[in-house]
Amino acid sequence: MPTQDRRGFLKAGATLGTTLIASPVLSASPSSQSDARTAGARLKHRTLGTGKNSLEVSSLGLGCMGMSYHRSFIPERRVSIALIRKAVDMGVTLFDTAEAYGPQTNEGVVGEALQPVRKDVVLCTKFGFNIQNGRLAGLNSKPSHVREVVDQSLARLKTDYIDLLYQHRVDPEVPIEDVAGTVKDLIAQGKVRHFGLSEANAQTIRRAHAVQPMTALQSEYSLMTRQPENDVIKVCEELGIGFVPYSPLSRAFLSGFLNQNTKYNASNDNRPTLPRYQADANKANWVMIDTLLEFGNPRGLTPAQVALAWLLAQKPWIVPIPGTTKLAHLQENLWSAAFEFTAKELREFTEAVSKITIVGERYTGTQALQTNR
Repeated sequence: MPTQDRRGFLKAGATLGTTLIASPVLSASPSSQSDARTAGARLKHRTLGTGKNSLEVSSLGLGCMGMSYHRSFIPERRVSIALIRKAVDMGVTLFDTAEAYGPQTNEGVVGEALQPVRKDVVLCTKFGFNIQNGRLAGLNSKPSHVREVVDQSLARLKTDYIDLLYQHRVDPEVPIEDVAGTVKDLIAQGKVRHFGLSEANAQTIRRAHAVQPMTALQSEYSLMTRQPENDVIKVCEELGIGFVPYSPLSRAFLSGFLNQNTKYNASNDNRPTLPRYQADANKANWVMIDTLLEFGNPRGLTPAQVALAWLLAQKPWIVPIPGTTKLAHLQENLWSAAFEFTAKELREFTEAVSKITIVGERYTGTQALQTNR
């Protein structure tokens, strides 16, 4: 089973379509940042939330977690900062981090990178864990704790406001009404502008939204993880809440970059603990990559691009946040926004992937218990 060479697509980029290829977004020189940002505005925008709780963001965001957490290696800080700034040049306006990533290191990288363009971007972070001795130590969304960690996040992010603040995981010990009320107070104080939840179930979303209207729900959603289609996406549509899929490439599996021979650094990667990323599961699930290749190859698309374009086709208020540590992959991911399925293509492709049985749960143990609450 060959690993797909994701960088190879750059050599054949012309097959993606003349409109986007010709765009200055992709040819902007790093030496002309103002021109690059003007060109970057060509990346289409989408809206999360409604009314005064809405946020206009780029159609794809950047998940920054892997730059310091859970992805086997940590790039040099200067490399991550340069990549984030290049993403801005290329039109990305939505950037996602959390106090839990590192823990407490990722926000610093993101904050430093975005400080020069702070007013031009949407900065998202999350609260909800106890952090002791550099490790996550259970959930904590007590109002006093939330207020304390938000101040800490603001300092690390080098900003005086957070555009979108998520509860990272629902804390069963704290009523969601108290959490939403605390964020409502922070919004009134000007420290936070918008409220979101992550991995919350439909009932929790309704209860929270009644206290402080939500702008977005961030939960795992991809061709490998389609459970949100059963309930929470419907609730988001009903209530006018945006949806931000994390792990839209299923922790890199949908890139075709992982297989049964992939080795992880267990000290900084959660994939070795997850059933879906074991060698046998990778081998069994490769049929998904074959299906992505079958659709993508004649259209000049990589597996990752097909997977992201499919998510974008589901709803106009869905904004995936694929993460990467490499510029080539960033550009590949952003190019996915140029492809639009025809109604026939979308129907037939969705039917094909729906027949695939995914092997391996996405989470087990405590991690599984912390979702869908």
